[in-house]
Amino acid sequence: MKKIVLTGGGTAGHVTPNLALIPRLLADGWEIHYIGAANSAEQTLISQVPEVTFHAISVGKLRRYFDVKNFSDPFRVIKGVGQARSIIHKLKPDVVFSKGGFVSVPVVYGAKLNGVPVVTHESDMTPGLANKLCLPFSKVQCCTFPEAVKYARGKGVHTGTPIRPEILKGSRAEGRRRFGFNENRPVLMVVGGSSGAQAINQVVWQSLSGLTENFQVLHLCGKGNLNSVYEGTSNYVQREYLNEEMADAYACADILVSRAGSNALCEILAVRKPALLIPYPKGASRGDQLLNAESFRARGFSHVLFQEDMTPKTLVEAVEKLYHDRGALYEAMATEPTGNGIDSVLEQIYKYAKSKGV
Repeated sequence: MKKIVLTGGGTAGHVTPNLALIPRLLADGWEIHYIGAANSAEQTLISQVPEVTFHAISVGKLRRYFDVKNFSDPFRVIKGVGQARSIIHKLKPDVVFSKGGFVSVPVVYGAKLNGVPVVTHESDMTPGLANKLCLPFSKVQCCTFPEAVKYARGKGVHTGTPIRPEILKGSRAEGRRRFGFNENRPVLMVVGGSSGAQAINQVVWQSLSGLTENFQVLHLCGKGNLNSVYEGTSNYVQREYLNEEMADAYACADILVSRAGSNALCEILAVRKPALLIPYPKGASRGDQLLNAESFRARGFSHVLFQEDMTPKTLVEAVEKLYHDRGALYEAMATEPTGNGIDSVLEQIYKYAKSKGV
C-alpha cells in the first residue's frame, strides 16, 4: 500500500489544504499519517478524520524577533527532529507533503534524514520562514500564486491551493435556517481566522448598532473569543469557528469581511463572494497579507480596509460600499478560475513518490 505523511500546523490555514487532499488520497488507496504538535489545531482537525493516524512531536516556534523562548525553542525543534526521524523511519512512507508552519520543519528534516522525498506548499506570495528552512530539502515547492515561483530557487511550480470540495456545496436556505436569519435583509459574514482577529472583533462589536441596521451579521470570532455581552443581540450571531457548517455559511452570506490569508482568499474566490479584506499590518506579520490583499483589489475581486484605518465608522462605511459595489466584484470573479489546486498538487506528490518506486 502507498503511504504518505502529511504535516503542517499552528493554525487551521496550515491544515485545511491537507484536509482537502485526504479524501482523494484515501480514494486512491493511500495509507495516511499526520505529524503535528500535541493539543494543536492540526490534532483537533485531524482527529475528526478516523482514517488518518496522528503522531505528536515536540515543536518550537521560529521567531524573527527577540523573545526569551528563543533560547529554549531550538532545543524543542531538535527534539522534534529526533522524534520525526524515528516516526518516519518506522513508517517508511513513500513521500512527505508539508503545508508549512513551525511543526513542518522537524518533519521535513526527519524525512531528509530517512531519504524520503518531500513536497512542500507555499500559500503566500513570499515564502514564510518555515518554508525557507525546508526548501533545501524539498524536491519541489507548490505555490498558490504564480508570483511565488521565483522565490523557490528553481523548485517552484504554480499549482494553486487545495480547496475542500464540500465548501462549494452549501445551501443558502439551510445556512439561513441554521443561523436563524431571514430573507428580509442581506447577510454579512465576518471571518477573523481560526484563532480569531482581536482587532477586527473589537471594532465589529463596537459597530454592531450600525452593521445590524442593514445587515444580519454572522461573526466568526475565533476560539475562546465569544463575547457574552452581545449574545442575543438582534440580527447578530457569533460563533467561535465553523467546520462542516462553513459551506452553508458561505452560501447564505451576501458579503464577507475577512483577513487576507491565502487560504481564505482561495475560498473567497471559489465561492464567488465579494469581500472587504482587512490584512494583518506589517508590524504584526511579515507583510504577506498586504500583498495578498493588494493582488485581490487590483484584480477587482475585493475591497481593502487597512487595520490602521479601521474604526467603527470606517468599517460600517466600507461594508456598505462593498454591498453597493458587489455587482462589479461578482463580474470580475465570474471569469476567473477557482484556483483549486487539488489535482495539480496531487500530480507533484505522485510524481515524487513514484521516483521512490511507488
